[in-house]
Amino acid sequence: MLQLSHDEFERLVVDALDLIPDPLMELLDNVVFLVEDHGDPPDTLGLYDGIPITERDQYGGLVMPDRIFIYRLPLLEMCQDFSELVDEIAITVVHEVAHYFGIDDDRLHELGWD
Repeated sequence: MLQLSHDEFERLVVDALDLIPDPLMELLDNVVFLVEDHGDPPDTLGLYDGIPITERDQYGGLVMPDRIFIYRLPLLEMCQDFSELVDEIAITVVHEVAHYFGIDDDRLHELGWD
């Protein structure tokens, strides 16, 4: 299994976020990105926890931020080398951001993001 500290891994997540075009990132509102060791189930790579913008009636006020989790240990375990890890983190980040925009797993699969 690859070994990276939490901080080193978090820097790779930030790098992946930098790959998303600015006009798209500017549409993200009240979203926090978090790196955790693992989710539930423990082999989950990422998770969007919130209400997709396509399903919101009203949003604002004192609403807690949506959260996007990127899980460090499953990504480290599945990748054979650093290059693969960088790619998988980017795919996971895009996947979870897509959920924020209301794009489901089936559509992501059709688009080749699996």
